[in-house]
Amino acid sequence: MLGLFEKKKTPEERLEKCLEKKDWDGLARAYYDLGAAAMDQGDLNKAVLWLNRADTVYSASDGTYERTSKKRLFHKEIVTDCSGRIGTLEEEEDLLYNRIPAEMEEKTEKLTDVQARILGLLSMARLVRLGETLSRLPGCEVLGELGWAADVILRSFQEPVTQEEYGRLMDICNDLYDFGDSEAFYAGGQISVPGGDPFQVFDLNGMAGVHLELNSYIDSHLRFLSALSQGQEPPEPDSCMAGCTLLPDYYVRTGAEDLEQVPQIRAELRRIWGDFDFVRSRITWEQVAGRVKEYRVLDLLGQTE
Repeated sequence: MLGLFEKKKTPEERLEKCLEKKDWDGLARAYYDLGAAAMDQGDLNKAVLWLNRADTVYSASDGTYERTSKKRLFHKEIVTDCSGRIGTLEEEEDLLYNRIPAEMEEKTEKLTDVQARILGLLSMARLVRLGETLSRLPGCEVLGELGWAADVILRSFQEPVTQEEYGRLMDICNDLYDFGDSEAFYAGGQISVPGGDPFQVFDLNGMAGVHLELNSYIDSHLRFLSALSQGQEPPEPDSCMAGCTLLPDYYVRTGAEDLEQVPQIRAELRRIWGDFDFVRSRITWEQVAGRVKEYRVLDLLGQTE
């Protein structure tokens, strides 16, 4: 009987409990409750953050999806409403989550095939240092492969890759795709950030998912290399890598109210727009290699001027 009078836990308290118990259905519901409340209150950035986390968790396995999508005593079906809310949020043109990718896609369409591929490579290079740090967490080892992948992709523009290199790139590509469905992705793993709040692995979930954008970019490049080796017309380059390096989920989760004013996001946007100018200029492969080398040691979460 005493249980009837226990204080109802807040979604935040439920999050911690569900992570501790590895209750993924409960975790998805807690994220949904946070997101629905934020959306109803007009806090659309937090709505995007939490609802997309709910979607990722309940979509990660058939078992969790079945439990979350069923109506049971004391448990409502949330999948349909969550999906509908996400669709509505995707139509909000003023949100950085939507506006910046749309602007970048429009700009990328004006690039040549090789220019667009170099742009994606530069974005990957800026994720190398963060990936190396995250790769020390159990289950996140694939993120430590980004530096090697960036080096091979850079060289592949000028000379053929070996079968072993092609195979390893394919393994990295597939592992990145699988990573988003792994418990290591959403189970609460985090790293410390000097001068800031810890960065969660799940903070990679924003902007369609950093891991999925990396997967798409590497997959596109593998298809590009395969077409060239067979004398075929290369497929269209992936155009979405630029922008996933903004990491907005981290800043929304840790309390930023105006993403446009976050120093790290402002600095990254300057780098991104600068990269568009760079790839359109008369550059050499030596200059591209120099920029990749510079970006590989960049701390995306570091303090800026």
